Amino acid sequence: MINPLLAAVFCGLAVFADAHAADDDWNKPVEPFQIYGNTYYVGVSSLSSVLVTSPQGHILLDGGYPDSPQRIAASVRKLGFRVRDIKLILSSHDHFDHVGGIAELQRMTGATVVASPPTAAGLKRGSMAKDDPQFVGSTPFAKVSKVRTVRDGETVKVGPLAVTAMFTPGHTEGGTSWRWRSCEQDRCASIVYADSINAISSDGYKFTEHPEVVKQFEQSYAALERAPCDIIVAVHPEFSGMWEKRKSGKPDAFLDGGEGCKAYVKAARDKLNLRLASEAGK
Repeated sequence: MINPLLAAVFCGLAVFADAHAADDDWNKPVEPFQIYGNTYYVGVSSLSSVLVTSPQGHILLDGGYPDSPQRIAASVRKLGFRVRDIKLILSSHDHFDHVGGIAELQRMTGATVVASPPTAAGLKRGSMAKDDPQFVGSTPFAKVSKVRTVRDGETVKVGPLAVTAMFTPGHTEGGTSWRWRSCEQDRCASIVYADSINAISSDGYKFTEHPEVVKQFEQSYAALERAPCDIIVAVHPEFSGMWEKRKSGKPDAFLDGGEGCKAYVKAARDKLNLRLASEAGK
């Protein structure tokens, strides 16, 4: 099971990353690899980026730190794909560690960036929102001038690829997970790219004083629990057991029959409940 306290440390540190953050253990290059079918991991050591491919063009999810794009692009090329064939870049949430590289990736690819309305506003602004639970001052990133917005449940397409937005707010107002199907021979799997759903905040913020945010978390937990989920890839890969599954060497190591999504939600829900109880003095 994912350790919720460890999740808090990792996600909280990422938000406040400074100009030297790209040199830490979060942003180390890793060998790209196939997750399932036409879905590949092209991210760095602790920040996921996922490539979904087709002969008509590709879709990329998330962009890491400001200097992650060159590492992501190198991974795409190493797999034998062309960076310029990426047609859509999908965003999870507007924290520095996930969107810091999106503007550069858009420049490199010419792709359309797609996000929920609140995340799109953050991308255009170049910083997180002031009502973000983790806000302690602006942590700027390169602005993205052209962003297409999506509705909850809307599907975006590139050729035969179809990826559906699932709004999973709470960690941020615009948090978005994404789901699609990838196939190998005669077997297809439902894949969920799961956004952060951890109740993490800056000092002094109380979730008990923000019932609307608690409601957002509950909405997100329910959305992920009911989503078809044969494979989960979390925005921080270690939180969905990515590295352990890969090291196992088992065939179809990432297929877990939905248990990964359930464990991901349980860890986040347990953390929120502990946080609420602590704030209430229980």
